[in-house]
Amino acid sequence: MSHRLLLGAGLALGLSAALPARAADAPLLHALFADHAVLQRDAAVPVWGQARPGEEVVVAVAGHEVRARADAGGAWRLVLPKLDAGGPYTLTARAGGRTQAVEDVLVGDVWLCAGQSNMELQVHRSLDSRAEIAGADNDRIRLFTVPKAGEPAPRDTFSETVRWQPVTPDAVRDFSAACYYFARELQATHDVPMGLVNAAWGGSRIQAWMSADALRDVGGEEAGLDVLARYATDPVAAVGQWGEVWAGWWRGRPGIGAGDRPWEPDAGTGGWRDAPAQLGPWERWDEPELAAFDGMLWYRTTVTLTAAQAAQDAVLALGPADEIDMTWVNGRAVGSTYGAGDARAYPLPSGLLHAGANTVVVNVLDTYRDGGLAGPASLHALRLADGSTVPLDGGWRYRSVPEEVGSPPRAPWQSAAGLSTLHNGMIAPLGHAALAGAVWYQGESNTFEPDRYATLLRGLRADWRARFGSPRLPFLIAQLANYGEAPTAPGESDWAALRDAQRAVAADDGHSALAVAIDIGERHDIHPANKQDLGRRLARAARAAAFDEDLAPSGPVAVSARREGDAVLVVFDDVEDGLVAYGGTGPVGFELCGATAGSCRYVDAHIQGDRVRLTGADAGAATRVRYGWADSPVVTLYDGAGVPAGPFQLPVRPASSDERAR
Repeated sequence: MSHRLLLGAGLALGLSAALPARAADAPLLHALFADHAVLQRDAAVPVWGQARPGEEVVVAVAGHEVRARADAGGAWRLVLPKLDAGGPYTLTARAGGRTQAVEDVLVGDVWLCAGQSNMELQVHRSLDSRAEIAGADNDRIRLFTVPKAGEPAPRDTFSETVRWQPVTPDAVRDFSAACYYFARELQATHDVPMGLVNAAWGGSRIQAWMSADALRDVGGEEAGLDVLARYATDPVAAVGQWGEVWAGWWRGRPGIGAGDRPWEPDAGTGGWRDAPAQLGPWERWDEPELAAFDGMLWYRTTVTLTAAQAAQDAVLALGPADEIDMTWVNGRAVGSTYGAGDARAYPLPSGLLHAGANTVVVNVLDTYRDGGLAGPASLHALRLADGSTVPLDGGWRYRSVPEEVGSPPRAPWQSAAGLSTLHNGMIAPLGHAALAGAVWYQGESNTFEPDRYATLLRGLRADWRARFGSPRLPFLIAQLANYGEAPTAPGESDWAALRDAQRAVAADDGHSALAVAIDIGERHDIHPANKQDLGRRLARAARAAAFDEDLAPSGPVAVSARREGDAVLVVFDDVEDGLVAYGGTGPVGFELCGATAGSCRYVDAHIQGDRVRLTGADAGAATRVRYGWADSPVVTLYDGAGVPAGPFQLPVRPASSDERAR
């Protein structure tokens, strides 16, 4: 039984009854310390929890006993001495007359696996899932899923009941496939118990996983962070403050006139058209310009109130919006929510409504199919304090937004797209747990800002190293897999640029490593099912970054490109058993570029040992070399161990005199 609480024989029943229920009955140990848990080997292990204020707490495990005293709020924390891999053990915490016993505890390596949907993707959605699930029986791999929670301020505890589970067919079915296959592969060479902590949320941005302090250190998010700090104590006021930030963004967009303020009651009628009564996805409105439209649409309606109705507290209720809304009433921002399937409910500030016509304006951003406010009109209403409702059934009008306006800032309190929200709700509850390392698989939701991603990723790495108490905490990065149509000509790619940022971050730190996935994606599915090969490559990266094994963590890595006569020579490192080209006499996917956009050209490539020689028209004038530079590139360069060379972009430098002499 998890968190089993035993009353000591000497505790009088009268004393127990006199204590507040929370103090008398609450577990002494934090929820992370539960039956089947794994503690980190060869490290000082923090353990913490709650007791009565001033009470002494004694924690014992594997023959060691450590004491601490609860502070004025009842919080206590201590550090266990380093333990060798092994177990099972019983971990006990004693305070006063109470004892909590946690059974079947192992000591081994604890890995945090975090990111967005490709880290969340479950084993039952992976390749050969029926066989994988049926064969899953490993008591020495334990699984822990952090409940999803986005919060404006850090939490001390998880949002739901949690538990550790040994690997069984039932337990592994809905667990992260990438995380599980990684640990299974790593355990084949490092035979110790594995504890896997999975914290993932589909569609999440990296900013949501970073602490507020880390984001301030990176810079660029100060306005949103100020709003978020206010949102934690006064959400209604914070939403109004965010409306000013959003409006400032709108006024600065290309093509937006100085007086164009669609959220204002007196915004005018130019460009607005009648929307269908049933609303629903705008792609189905029988409007040709909206049939394949991904972007922003403004919606507008009015609702008429009596003086008695307007004087009441009210909540604006809207049906689901696919996928992000920003909503105003009478020109004041009242709410913003991320989530295609979620209805909206926004409390309105006192005094905002008035007798007569009140204006409701909703901006909806959709990035992929089926955008817009859900219908019918009966889903949308004002709910008044006296229990009555006033439907927004006066008819909606809409106005589309040109593509060049771009994507608006996300409200900082949004869960997956907010600022530090997932850190607060899913990372902060882990406290300062001792870890073997972290595995990070995220980036799809940040492909719109590849130039900034490297800075953010370095900030996340530093943030987690500080939180988990290790300046050298191994940090493994799963590079974005190929996705989309194969290219027929060179072009620009935000996906490729973000992969290059991931490569650069992994390369600048001796305790980080990259798992290249450019050949195991799927053209028409952003969630590739082959998580087994990804797990193998992550395990290889861990062996180099966490255990200092003498092997190439990421396969062949391009380290330099230099001019050689009328050709360019690309030099690779970390090559095992030589470079090879699959399916041809030389590898494909190499480009040589000039200094300007649109100057890249495919070129012929020939392997020369651990180098690749590039030739083609104007090769002698090239300033950059790119490889695998597309959302879904065709790549054929591997080493003899079957590991692909990852995508990259490098400057071309002139040959030195020594190199020319050779």
